[in-house]
Amino acid sequence: MSNQPISLRQALDSFDALWSPRIVTHVNDYDVRIAKVEGEHIWHAHDDTDEFFLVLDGELHISLREPEGERTVLLRQGAVFTVPAGTEHKPYAPSGAAILMLEPTGTPTVGDRHDEIPAHVDATTGHILDA
Repeated sequence: MSNQPISLRQALDSFDALWSPRIVTHVNDYDVRIAKVEGEHIWHAHDDTDEFFLVLDGELHISLREPEGERTVLLRQGAVFTVPAGTEHKPYAPSGAAILMLEPTGTPTVGDRHDEIPAHVDATTGHILDA
C-alpha cells in the first residue's frame, strides 16, 4: 500500500471493470475498497461482519431481506449505509455508481451465502489497486 495520499478519482479512473473492487488501503484489519458498479449484484450475506457502503458518485440501491420483510434503501452520492452481519442483501445500480466499501481483509465480495454467481460479478476478496 502507498504511504502517500491516494486520489479516489484517479484510482477509479485506473480501471473499468464493474463489480470488481480494488483495495485502496488498509485500516487495521480492514480493507478500504472502491468499485464501479452498474446493473445488479447477487443476493448474498456476510455471516460474521457488517458491510459499510459510501456512494462516491451516482446512486446505489441495496435490497435487504430482514425479519420484518424485504425493503430497499437508496443511497445517493455522499450517503453511507451499513448492512448488518448476516443480513441478505443485493446491491444494484441501474444507472451506474462508484462506491467505497469497508470490510475485514479477506472478506469475499459474494459473502458466505449467495445465489449463483453470474459472469459479470467478480467473486474476489479485492484486487490490489494498480494506480
